[in-house]
Amino acid sequence: MRWPAATSKLIETSPHLKQANLNSIFHMDIQEQINAYITSQPEAKRSEMQQLHGFILDALPGCKLWFEDGKNSEGKTVSNPNIGYGVYTIKYADGTAREFFQIGLSANATGISVYILGLKDKTYLAQTYGKDLGKASVTGYCVRFKTLKDINTDVLVAAIKYGVKVTNES
Repeated sequence: MRWPAATSKLIETSPHLKQANLNSIFHMDIQEQINAYITSQPEAKRSEMQQLHGFILDALPGCKLWFEDGKNSEGKTVSNPNIGYGVYTIKYADGTAREFFQIGLSANATGISVYILGLKDKTYLAQTYGKDLGKASVTGYCVRFKTLKDINTDVLVAAIKYGVKVTNES
């Protein structure tokens, strides 16, 4: 079984976890994986990720939680790990479908990314929320920023709620 990258990092840097019952680590639940991922971040980013996690949980009470470690089926890293919130069905051009999270939260090399997935109009986020978000890069589905003090979190939460509402309707 593969360990999420954040869990592996946490185990490598924590003497206490090295001696822990490894069987219990293999069977970490989603919330434990999320906590391990957030805890593995450098202090400034860790506290901001924890704040954002709280904001999203408050905005989406009772939502399904996900943790994606960023590795494909061969164990190769293909993306940064993501905390996921909510659920919607992705429909592919070939007719297949699968469930995935609606909102993603991820640390990146220069800050934090919030993904608002499932929007059909790839210009809506930037046009509707971009100016009021503050110092953030806004693409079709991603809001990327360096630190929370650079953005208006109320506007970010409004964008998140909008994204969930739209994907719930489709």
